Amino acid sequence: MRPSLNDLTAFVAVATHRSFRRAADELGTAPSTLSHAMRSLEDRLGVRLLNRTTRSVSPTEAGFELLSRLQAALTSLDEALDAVITFRGNVAGTVRINAPRVAATVLVRDILPRMAEQFPNVTVDIVVEGRLIDIVSGGFDAGVRLAGSIPKDMIAVPLASTIQFVCVASPSYLDRAGEPKTPEDLQRHRCICHRMPSGKLYRWEFERAGQELTINATGSVVLDDEELMVEAAVQGLGVAYVANWAAETAIAEGRLNRVLSAWMHEPEGVAVYYPGHRAVPPALRAFLDVVRDVRQGK
Repeated sequence: MRPSLNDLTAFVAVATHRSFRRAADELGTAPSTLSHAMRSLEDRLGVRLLNRTTRSVSPTEAGFELLSRLQAALTSLDEALDAVITFRGNVAGTVRINAPRVAATVLVRDILPRMAEQFPNVTVDIVVEGRLIDIVSGGFDAGVRLAGSIPKDMIAVPLASTIQFVCVASPSYLDRAGEPKTPEDLQRHRCICHRMPSGKLYRWEFERAGQELTINATGSVVLDDEELMVEAAVQGLGVAYVANWAAETAIAEGRLNRVLSAWMHEPEGVAVYYPGHRAVPPALRAFLDVVRDVRQGK
């Protein structure tokens, strides 16, 4: 007998998570049930797919081969099934997205208006979080982060907007303190420091002509929210190092000026990402289609 689709999907979950417990949590079953199903699958195929110890589980060479082929096959199957859903009626459901605040602002501005127009029965539930988390164990359908930091077992759909970090200060502050010409000049300026979710202060990163510098910024204001950092800079409290998305309105209105532009890193891609081993719900598929359409200018 050929293995069932459920058994193959379960194998992909176990092999990807490398844990019966985490795979069981995702699939809504018991670890013992999964373990039994995997042994039955191996017996049916006549080949060992998983190496098991008391503390870990990992794919064998044959398991890695099956995993790589199944991930592509299951993705194609999901797309085929989703293609006929529109014949059933309007897409409905909830999409849970985990995103940092600045990225959430871009989703609200660029993606949600189109979602409301095209898929009014889909609810987009965005949870703003600065920490990098495991979206699967956190119960999210998708997340948003820098494209280069997305785990390899996830599928990424780029957003239209790239992100670049900028140094900004108000005209009044620059009139008083002068404009920094190099990153080292920041040691003589009041900086608006950024406390990360880990509790550590973010170290400002610069690059020019292959030369990289990291600065421990110091100042009398420490914040953990980029919108507040922008507002503090507008109020003349010092120089802020923030994502361009957060500061673009204040810059356009002349309330903030860019400084040290020649020392800033090139823009980076940002993407929506989701598990590559799990069936894509219709509501999430609709959300991803809108992300692609916006990127392509449709």
